[in-house]
Amino acid sequence: MEGLMKGLAKGLLDVALGNDHGGNKRDEDGTGTENDERSRSASWAQVVSGEEDHEQKYGGNSNRRNEDHEQKYGGNSDRRNEEGNYGRNNQNWGSDESRRPQQAANEGYEGGRQGGYNQNYAEKQEDNDGWETVGKKPQRRHQQVQKDNWDNFKRPASEQVYSNEVEDNSELEPTQDELNDLSKACSKLWELDYNRLTPGKDYEIDCGEGKKSYQKQDMAEGSLFTRLSEDVLRKPTISRFCSLLDNYNPHEGYKEQVTSQEKQEQAAFIEEICRTAPIKYLYKYLSSKRIVSQDFQEFKRLLTSLWFDLYGRGGTSSCSSAFEHVFVGEIKNSGEQSVSGFHNWLQFYMEEAKGRVDYQGYIFPRRRGETPDSETQLLTLQFEWNGVLKSVSSTMIGVSPEFEIALYTLCFYMGGEDNYVELGPYYVNIKCYRLGNKLGSAFPIAES
Repeated sequence: MEGLMKGLAKGLLDVALGNDHGGNKRDEDGTGTENDERSRSASWAQVVSGEEDHEQKYGGNSNRRNEDHEQKYGGNSDRRNEEGNYGRNNQNWGSDESRRPQQAANEGYEGGRQGGYNQNYAEKQEDNDGWETVGKKPQRRHQQVQKDNWDNFKRPASEQVYSNEVEDNSELEPTQDELNDLSKACSKLWELDYNRLTPGKDYEIDCGEGKKSYQKQDMAEGSLFTRLSEDVLRKPTISRFCSLLDNYNPHEGYKEQVTSQEKQEQAAFIEEICRTAPIKYLYKYLSSKRIVSQDFQEFKRLLTSLWFDLYGRGGTSSCSSAFEHVFVGEIKNSGEQSVSGFHNWLQFYMEEAKGRVDYQGYIFPRRRGETPDSETQLLTLQFEWNGVLKSVSSTMIGVSPEFEIALYTLCFYMGGEDNYVELGPYYVNIKCYRLGNKLGSAFPIAES
């Protein structure tokens, strides 16, 4: 009995001092069977959940990973907003291939990517033991679009209030070089676009990830537009332009019925843009080429007819117009549904704010190393509109309505189907399709 008690006492002493003789070999080998099984189990969970990529990128330091997660979702939202890219460049977390397709629906976004950290996110993470449910991209809270004066645009001409006209000056007179060279004339229009917005100041975009046009995977975690200054939609030409966008049925072949109020909206829009520099330059250019007379009212009627007169498309008469196709967009119903037209950034913003557009990423540029970013104002992209895919589209972001009207009108009357021009820093082919003497479509294609 005494020997037994001594043996027990010695055993307890060995345990207290850590002298586990049976475990020495396991400690020298570094891992035992139990640790090995735990390691294999953890590794498989990391692969499934995407955590393995995190540890590789952060050197296996879970504390560092937790600190980065805290900074991204809670502690450093100011830095995220200042950079305008919501952490994509400095945080590898958002680009893990293991997280495609789109991020979990419960990632705590509120109102799209602008919302920042949400307490519900932490609660759901606790409920799920750190696992995330892979599914659709986060729901974006629909934004309220300012429509303060839109009803006034339907009133008779005598009750309309317009902005001040741009004063005539030498800048509005086309030079002989510009009259001889369409590219130089288009470049001048870019310079005269005084209402063009400034990226980062007037709006912010998140281009997401790139893709080939044939790829169906959604490569954008959130919306294209993450912010638009409140005063933008109050600008005279922009507000009048936006008021026209809901006048059309998007389905090709649907016969349009234009009301007298809608005609008044069209006339008010033409009157407003004719007070701006790009349209005044266009008028002087076309009158110099004798496309129109010196009568400015005749020029306004020409613009109205070119952009708003209805014509047939897809076998139905009076179902389309240049304005509807180029700026609003149409859905083809013959065969597999597809989106045609829809090349305007304001229409994109408005429909995205209503939840009807799902941005799916940019299309890789033709030249490597020219990845679009938050400063890009010529973007080739892919999106769904009302659930219908537009596999490749292109738009100039932040330009004014008067600039696009002037640019496409100039190319229609003075150019051909392909018009290679320089617009600020961009080399562009302005495609211009005709339906007889009508403008069928016009849009930019990035050439570099």
